[in-house]
Amino acid sequence: MTSRIKQALPAMTVLGPVMALLAAIVFFSTQSDRFLSGQNFSLILQQVMVLGVIAIGQTLVILTAGIDLSCGMAMALGSVVTTKFAVDYGLPPSVAILSGMLVCVLIGFVNGALVTSIKLPPFIVTLGTMNIAFAVTQIYSQSQTVTGIPDAMTWFGETFQLGATVITYGTVLMLALYGLTWLFLRETAPGRHLYAVGNNPEAARLTGIATGRVLLGVYMAAGLFYGIAALLSVARMGVGDPQGGQTDNLDSITAVVLGGTSLFGGRGSIIGTFVGVLIVGVFRNGLTLMGVPSVYQILVTGILVILAVATDQLTHKKG
Repeated sequence: MTSRIKQALPAMTVLGPVMALLAAIVFFSTQSDRFLSGQNFSLILQQVMVLGVIAIGQTLVILTAGIDLSCGMAMALGSVVTTKFAVDYGLPPSVAILSGMLVCVLIGFVNGALVTSIKLPPFIVTLGTMNIAFAVTQIYSQSQTVTGIPDAMTWFGETFQLGATVITYGTVLMLALYGLTWLFLRETAPGRHLYAVGNNPEAARLTGIATGRVLLGVYMAAGLFYGIAALLSVARMGVGDPQGGQTDNLDSITAVVLGGTSLFGGRGSIIGTFVGVLIVGVFRNGLTLMGVPSVYQILVTGILVILAVATDQLTHKKG
């Protein structure tokens, strides 16, 4: 009976975000005739595919009661390394892509090592690595966009036809990553250990879970997701952009919290994160169709995250 209740909890935490998403869709459909079209929904998915993959890594970190402010800058550095290795050094695209991903994993390793070995707060650690990654990106790229990249690096930005709707391969990759992460968290022992560490690290340690190893693995896995997001960013934009990712840290936290994942750790769902990403995408797309300036879109996003965090705080106190 208890196990059935536990399995029902993720679905309950997703219900609120789903209702919010549906309400937003209904509202914007009344404001623009173009909103409720397959092509527009495909565009929303294209617009959020980079953020969506970053949010997967952010979810893993937040589930362990941590936070990662370096995600956007890690992604930007990964994209610059990937493109410069291919363009300036003439490396094969596969080697360049792997190099960019390894840089992001290395940043995750540094974050995890500092959190686990020195016991520094994740907020401080990732704030520091965020600034370091930003500086390294600007120095290495000389603040110049990398152009002339090989076609192989933009494949995920290519499209295919599904009925009357055009869909990018990057969107398919994002959806596949969400499915695999859902299976990992729900069906594997390491996934359950992650929840246990986030809920009560001392109790998890006493049951034999290597909490330090779990945390280090989480930050490195998050880095891998940022590396994949870097590839998707290159595929979508067609360049290596050293100015990219500067708001993705807050956007990813917004999506995760809107999706029902608790900042206190141990509670949440990757499906909820996907819903949160869609909420962010729907609001930005809908407001754009309404002709609302981008600065007000940022204002709305800020209000949404404050409401979501306030709800999480109240729920945590009641719990």
